[in-house]
Amino acid sequence: MSAQHIPPTTADSQAQPAIQMIDVHKWYGEFHVLRDINLTVRRGERIVICGPSG
Repeated sequence: MSAQHIPPTTADSQAQPAIQMIDVHKWYGEFHVLRDINLTVRRGERIVICGPSG
């Protein structure tokens, strides 16, 4: 018996998130800067997050 590697198709690779964050919280000292953040980025997507400081 032999194994054969079959690379994923383009549709298969884009179906899986490249990055996924669920219920993220971030604190700087007592300052709660992120609350319950959810983000899914798929392969090939570009995301910009910009706040008051640019």
